[in-house]
Amino acid sequence: MKARLFTDGGARGNPGPAAYGFVLEAEDDTVLASEGQAIGVATNNVAEYRALIAGLERAVELGIEEVEVVSDSELLVKQMRGEYRVKNEVLRALNRQAAGLASRLRAVRYTAVRREHNELADRLVNEALDAAAS
Repeated sequence: MKARLFTDGGARGNPGPAAYGFVLEAEDDTVLASEGQAIGVATNNVAEYRALIAGLERAVELGIEEVEVVSDSELLVKQMRGEYRVKNEVLRALNRQAAGLASRLRAVRYTAVRREHNELADRLVNEALDAAAS
């Protein structure tokens, strides 16, 4: 099975209260899984990686073989493609964890998009942040 994994992470302040969101869709746009989760205080980049890891974990659990990861984080996409080095030690550990999960799938492709093309995952992030703040 092939799927698209839309991921987003955000922090209000950097670092600040942070959350991630992901939406895993089948090729016919059916939502297979989605989640928004507050993760405490973190940077935006940590939240982006946590979204990717959570989404890849779910894809592995569901037995999905091929995933197109869609993210509005150009940094995450380029780091996962190997185009940018991961200099930050915390991000390096998260990058290794994500790469390990990706290696359990037959194929993973990373695509960077503008924020407006990642609305559902972005909304899940903001809902999780709002819920954690109240």
